[in-house]
Amino acid sequence: MTLDIDQIRKDFPILDQQVYNKPLIYLDSAASSQKPLAVLKKEEQLHLEYYGNIHRGAHYLADQATNDFEAVRDKVAGFIHAGSREEIIFTKGTTESINLVAFSFGEAFIQAGDEIIVSEMEHHANIVPWQMMVERKGARIVKLPFADDGRLEVEKLDELINAKTKLIAVAHVSNTLGTINPVKEIITKAHAQGVKVMVDGAQAVKHIPVDVQELDADFYVFSAHKMYGPNGVGVLYGRKALLEQMPPYQGGGEMISEVTFEKTSFNELPYKFEAGTPHITGVIAFGVAIDYLLQLGVAEVASYENQLLEYATQKMEQIEGMRIFGTQKAKSGVITFNIDGIHPFDLGTMLDKMGIAVRTGRLCADPVMDHYQQAATIRISFAVYNTFDEIDRFIEALERLSVMLG
Repeated sequence: MTLDIDQIRKDFPILDQQVYNKPLIYLDSAASSQKPLAVLKKEEQLHLEYYGNIHRGAHYLADQATNDFEAVRDKVAGFIHAGSREEIIFTKGTTESINLVAFSFGEAFIQAGDEIIVSEMEHHANIVPWQMMVERKGARIVKLPFADDGRLEVEKLDELINAKTKLIAVAHVSNTLGTINPVKEIITKAHAQGVKVMVDGAQAVKHIPVDVQELDADFYVFSAHKMYGPNGVGVLYGRKALLEQMPPYQGGGEMISEVTFEKTSFNELPYKFEAGTPHITGVIAFGVAIDYLLQLGVAEVASYENQLLEYATQKMEQIEGMRIFGTQKAKSGVITFNIDGIHPFDLGTMLDKMGIAVRTGRLCADPVMDHYQQAATIRISFAVYNTFDEIDRFIEALERLSVMLG
């Protein structure tokens, strides 16, 4: 199927505007993708027609909202090929999903002296929760390094995994380098030694068809707002046998079966991990975002975005002083770079004045910045609504600014 990008762009009216009297070019979708009209209209419809608190209400509105909410759980399970709907936990986002696993897995399975392997290219959200957990449990973190070209040194797992290793935390796609990590190989190595694996799929699910059963992942986490859905909604996929052994992450309504002042019994999966009123509107609209992505075709979207990635990379490499961080062939979605002699904040600010939205800073990945000895970088990232013409205008702006600022 050939994607009609002009028609797709009409689904995202936010893109049709001027910023500082320049046509907006949005190249920050790795941070948050924009939302199609269908998603926005679903949120509006819910609030106008049938909003009610789910699961507990004994009235029509609550029943309608509950049915739609739970239908999205089935949709997510199908989207990532989970074994059952009970393995899909709704959270506030990837960050909360990781914190949930770090706390609850830690409480159930981690003892003093145990080790967690975390890759060097992780987002802070896949580092800090593990640091908090190992400090609490008296365990320690072991770093899995990456090479200068952005390749994760998976072969070093053979020497890093030992009898104390309990879990590996790794990104499916790096938010900074764009590297697509061989998570299937990592999981196979880990499981051969009885080690569990948690995959951060925040940057992957929009770009790569994901089958958690084929990967054999123990945990897989991602966010709606990076795949054309609402912010404030995340997913934790967890292997049912593990989730059943893990204690609740938070206490409150819905996650309980019975409460007395003497003892509380907890609800069954998945509700054991969903305390309180969830983001009802967001979850239901997330279902529409999944439908939208499936209608376009995940593989077709990935192919188009890879064409944008290759085209932009080739153009950028011709600019004098250009340094791109992460040059693996197996790459998706992002280009992180600096130009010699130009501060990334200056370049980012000037690009903004030209209507081009990019990311600047340390990209929530301090270990990656330290690896390359960079105080900060610039990142551009792509989505299905970006065009080759936008890349040409971005390159033209880079060339002008590299002369002006250099």
